[in-house]
Amino acid sequence: MTRLFRAFGAPLASVILLLSGVWILGLIAAPQLIMIEQSLWRMERPEGSAEISVQIDGLYNRLDVIGLDRSVAESETDSAKRETELAALAAEEAAIKAEIAVLEEKESTPVKVYTLDNFGQMGSAHLAIFAKTIVASLAVSAIALVVCYPIAYAVAKLETPRTAAAIMLALVIPYAINELLRIFAWQMILNNNGPANALLGLLGFDPVPFLDSGAGVFVAMVYAYILFMVFPLYNVLETLDSNQVEAARDLGASTWQIHRRVVIPHARPGIAVGCIMTFMLSAGSYAVPYIMTRGTAAPWFTQLIYNRFFEATNWNVGAAYALSLLAVCTVFIFLMMRLLKVSLKDIAK
Repeated sequence: MTRLFRAFGAPLASVILLLSGVWILGLIAAPQLIMIEQSLWRMERPEGSAEISVQIDGLYNRLDVIGLDRSVAESETDSAKRETELAALAAEEAAIKAEIAVLEEKESTPVKVYTLDNFGQMGSAHLAIFAKTIVASLAVSAIALVVCYPIAYAVAKLETPRTAAAIMLALVIPYAINELLRIFAWQMILNNNGPANALLGLLGFDPVPFLDSGAGVFVAMVYAYILFMVFPLYNVLETLDSNQVEAARDLGASTWQIHRRVVIPHARPGIAVGCIMTFMLSAGSYAVPYIMTRGTAAPWFTQLIYNRFFEATNWNVGAAYALSLLAVCTVFIFLMMRLLKVSLKDIAK
């Protein structure tokens, strides 16, 4: 803190601290705390609602009796007695109606009850979709890593920085187009009558139902999130000292041994960041699986969350589902850090 004020001065350091606090508390902590709180309660009928219902029925029966008593009182010949009885019945009727109103409001007003039952709403069918989403996201991350690693290594080791910059720019340019348009483009490419199946037909192969089989989701997701794997790998591989590679080659190491013993250990922070970002984006994707399957295949878990929030209007269960997905993503982050033996400091570089 003192170093911050010495480096930037009191006014600028105060602004930095204020903006950092707004970022951490307002954009990170507050939404998650609200989601956690929302997932831990639900509205239930008040305790003793069955007894209240019996009381209400009894009061309505009493109103029926009062109606009969009023008919009898109205036939009374003694006017003074008639007025007295009618006034007493009217007073009793008003009191009963007031009591009924109070009891009905109490019966119909749900009570906020804190419970973990929202997490138990995930039945076997939804658990299967949840597991499928996690496994598919892992597969997307693995495919993206296999595709992007050689590209990032080749670009990072180019002799001319201008060529490397041009290649990276070429990778970025398509992402200037809206994500939905790019997904729809892949839907047209992988359609049953699209260019991909037309090419397979020219090569003598039968058409492949990319969209119906779910393969289109993997292709579109790898394409949609490939930059989040390429850039971390490129950034870390660019710092690799070429002398280490040459020394390993001079010592007789094969290409595979060089990558296994020299390049991949150096690239571990980039691999961790790329896998974490790709996995989390894939697991949290909504548009890609919905568009690529045209909403006809088994839903992605994010679609279940959307349905709970906006179709079933059950925000508590939706929050519990979302929190479950967040928990798995958090576990994945620490698992990658453990497997690749990197720290948060390494990832943040």
